[in-house]
Amino acid sequence: MSDEAAVAGQEPSPQVADLTRDIAEVPAVEVITTVAVHLMSSAAVNLGLAEDGEGHKDLDEARKLITALAGLVTASATEVGSYHAAPLRDGLKSLQLAFREASAVPDEPGQGPGEKYTGPVYGK
Repeated sequence: MSDEAAVAGQEPSPQVADLTRDIAEVPAVEVITTVAVHLMSSAAVNLGLAEDGEGHKDLDEARKLITALAGLVTASATEVGSYHAAPLRDGLKSLQLAFREASAVPDEPGQGPGEKYTGPVYGK
């Protein structure tokens, strides 16, 4: 019984019970990688990399998303294993480099979004 249902003295609805069971069956690696992909996609849009991108460009939002992604990727790397972590790291680095390129005044190496977690990011 959920906390809300327990407080109300009711059983959770069948739909809520099904959703709770469904998410409990999803492996942690899948949840982590799904969240990372959502952060990457949102950051790319805010960097202006999507179709009609300039209309959605917001570097302040992109910085926040990239920093959150860097924290997630760095903290979860040992948990998800190199098979999953390597492409996440590659995507993160690409976004960090795209951010530097999109900035009118690029951050110093080590000061860009997420670099406090990843260390300085340099081009290829």
